[in-house]
Amino acid sequence: MNNESERNDFAVALRKLLATYGEDPMREGLEETPKRYLKFLDEFLNPQEFSMTTFKNEGYDEMIVESDIPFYSLCEHHILPFFGTGTIAYIPGKKIVGLSKIARALETFAHRLQNQERITNDVADFLMKELEPLGVAVSLSARHFCMEMRGVKKHGTVTHTTAVRGVFKTDQKTREEFLKTVRFRSNG
Repeated sequence: MNNESERNDFAVALRKLLATYGEDPMREGLEETPKRYLKFLDEFLNPQEFSMTTFKNEGYDEMIVESDIPFYSLCEHHILPFFGTGTIAYIPGKKIVGLSKIARALETFAHRLQNQERITNDVADFLMKELEPLGVAVSLSARHFCMEMRGVKKHGTVTHTTAVRGVFKTDQKTREEFLKTVRFRSNG
């Protein structure tokens, strides 16, 4: 939030919400909760900026896969957490990327009010644009608290999404190689 007045309005609104559900917003455990929650939102919804560190590709023409990348997000429909892991692959063109930047890209797109499908597409599109690779593939697997804590209450349900670009979309063998890697990681 941009100014102190908005922050105070938020604190008042959250205290009213707590009172609506029978809580005493001024008791010791809750008194600072509006400030703590706002601090969380400030940190989470404003990810640290980063630059894509790339290097000249010296002839590597096979798939580069980074797997088991943890991510956390907030469902835009319920503002409840969802979290999981990602597997991201690319086949380099003229440049390769510092490996931490792949995880940073996932973190950056996850740290918003989001849905899993959009994160998956955003990461794939971003890496295609920034790296100009032959192709990119992204697979995310996540548990959604909006499914587990409310509504259907199906605990442990995992949602899988994929996005493929370039040769991962046009070459069935390349796509299948990536999907085998994802399945191996899921079962491994």
